[in-house]
Amino acid sequence: MNQRRRFLQQSAALAGGGMLLSAFNTPGFHILKSGIAPSDQVNIGAIGIAGMGWSNLQAAIKVPGVNVVALCDVDENVLNKRAGELAKQNIDASKVKLYTDYRKLLEQKDIDAVIIGTPDHWHALIMIEAVALGKDVYVEKPVGNSIEECRAMVAAQKKYNRIVQGGQWQRSQQHFRDAVDYIRTGALGNIRTVKVWCYQGWMRPEPKRPDTAPPPGVHYDMWLGPAPKRAFNASRFHFHFRWFWDYAGGLMTDWGVHLMDYAVFGMNASVPKSVSALGGNFAYPDLSQETPDTMGALYEFDKFNLIWDHAMGIDNGLYGKDHGIAFIGNNGTLELDRGGWEVYEERQSKEKVKVERKSPSDNGLQKHWENFIAAVRARKQDMLNCPIETGAHIATVCQLGNIAFRTQQKLVWDATKERFTDEAVNKKYLGKEYFNGYKLPKI
Repeated sequence: MNQRRRFLQQSAALAGGGMLLSAFNTPGFHILKSGIAPSDQVNIGAIGIAGMGWSNLQAAIKVPGVNVVALCDVDENVLNKRAGELAKQNIDASKVKLYTDYRKLLEQKDIDAVIIGTPDHWHALIMIEAVALGKDVYVEKPVGNSIEECRAMVAAQKKYNRIVQGGQWQRSQQHFRDAVDYIRTGALGNIRTVKVWCYQGWMRPEPKRPDTAPPPGVHYDMWLGPAPKRAFNASRFHFHFRWFWDYAGGLMTDWGVHLMDYAVFGMNASVPKSVSALGGNFAYPDLSQETPDTMGALYEFDKFNLIWDHAMGIDNGLYGKDHGIAFIGNNGTLELDRGGWEVYEERQSKEKVKVERKSPSDNGLQKHWENFIAAVRARKQDMLNCPIETGAHIATVCQLGNIAFRTQQKLVWDATKERFTDEAVNKKYLGKEYFNGYKLPKI
């Protein structure tokens, strides 16, 4: 990596005896003190840093030998704020380059890996361009905003042979993995139903607002990218892009990719045979949103049913939890969430199983970043806890639920052909139309 060249140059200066004292403050000397070989230093550029992109960067720089060298955001207000925050963390912000156009960041030669923390509708294009330019990628969930995008992202990783991790950090958290290990013992007996719920009382769309000019410092055309051209509206911007089909898929693809992932992973399942869904904007019918704030979906798998249930504006979900996954077996039910897991006995079962609450023992996001950096250094995609194939798979499963809701039909999925049996649905929903001169690359 480029740090190696700088290190060797600085070492030569030290050996020569001149500038010895000043060399103690050089980047090469700090690399030496860190105990990480120059060849193992990883330079990171972050694209989209208002929300999870920034959380990811904070986790990344806690990994020894990881350096932030570039930031990109289409909102200069966010960009300048984050640069200031880096300075408060004893990071020399003058050495961190700032961009409003991700393409310029990708041209920076000393960047080894990029974080993609943009709104969902940008994930595929940036990831594909990044790997084509030789960068490794950590892409936030959901990895793609359509089934077609997910396929293209998997193909791009294979073609360019870069390390690509999906942002489903629970794949690296120990108590989630322990729960799956317990399920695999068979102690729960036959599991016929898995329930997944996401009740988010704090989530509330913005009030309906008139269109305005973009705020100063916001590069709005770049924010829109491949999405349809429309006037700026504050109710669709920053965090609230989630509630509009142009950019995302609502709670189903926001939290669903985390929770549904472990539901499918725990059952060692692939894709459903059919899916149907109902819902609407029942909680906040007068606020600015398109995706449903209340929704239930039923997925039919070979040997079990999976039920998804989400609601904004309510915290009181199943088992008194605002989110979770329940694997309901003949002998007992395992309930899993970010706060831990436990097993409830089935009263009528002769096989008594009960596990007291197991609490988290680690930080899932931090572990996910340690896993990503280890794979980057080893150049082994199969070391990843959430390779792009895993992220694309569950994003596809969640898209199936959203498409069933939007069509108001029970849809049958042909796993062999990887498409619905209804060609009209395939034509309209497998991919997304791109606008403003953008095209999804054919890999």
